[in-house]
Amino acid sequence: MCQLLGMNCATPTDITFSFRGFSQRAGVTSDHCDGFGIAFFEHKACRLFVDNQSAVESPIADLIRNYPIKSRNVIAHIRKATQGKITLENSHPFMRELWGRHWIFAHNGDLHGFQPQLSGHFTPVGNTDSEYAFCFLLDQLVERFGYQEPSIQDVFQVLQEVAPQIAEHGTFNFCLSNGQALWSYATTKLHWIVREYPFQHAQLIDLDVEVDFSEVTTPEDRVAVITTEPLTQNEQWTAFRAGEMILFQQGRPILHAMTTVQRLIREAQDPSLRRISKADLY
Repeated sequence: MCQLLGMNCATPTDITFSFRGFSQRAGVTSDHCDGFGIAFFEHKACRLFVDNQSAVESPIADLIRNYPIKSRNVIAHIRKATQGKITLENSHPFMRELWGRHWIFAHNGDLHGFQPQLSGHFTPVGNTDSEYAFCFLLDQLVERFGYQEPSIQDVFQVLQEVAPQIAEHGTFNFCLSNGQALWSYATTKLHWIVREYPFQHAQLIDLDVEVDFSEVTTPEDRVAVITTEPLTQNEQWTAFRAGEMILFQQGRPILHAMTTVQRLIREAQDPSLRRISKADLY
């Protein structure tokens, strides 16, 4: 399957250190070679770079590794194709406009039999289950809120209801952002860490590179990093629990929710048990 990388920050920050290690998993330390993409928010708009080449071989990825683009919200993805051809239109992250903002989505997993009817407001360009799920999520937000832009907490409420329904069809780990915050959900594997003052030294797992963050940061900086597998070997990463959703803003987790994964598994095995239900907050 694919791998995800997200970053949410209190101040504009570059992701070059994390991306250098992450991109090695696209052919050097792992085999996620079927395209890559990365999106940088600047207020409501987004710089989106995608390529159907491996992040190890792509000149675009080389630019990202060496050019420190600063942003408060970043989502990156390296693909190992399970559904959809290895083409540009199937490369994550995917972008759509909603309520006058760009929305960015990237998915790790494989969904089977997930084809609910879409409204037509958002239509997949490629043929992946991931882009279809993204369009469905946005449809649900429009259905709930119409033309009135909701708060990030209201979006969280809808996502915690809808994400488990999609997860009934397979593995559904994702990162989503509109430039205001970053929502992330895991059914199998995601990890996160917050780096803040006093900053420490970090060493990548996939590459012989290390950095002393105390030398390149200020006390106002704070960075949350979300990734499929931990990127560093000397920091304490926190694993998402199965069915956990977290909302990150200003470089820290501000909302958590849990869904009952055991119920989802039972319903997946016996479709007659399926029902629309809200997640359980904790």
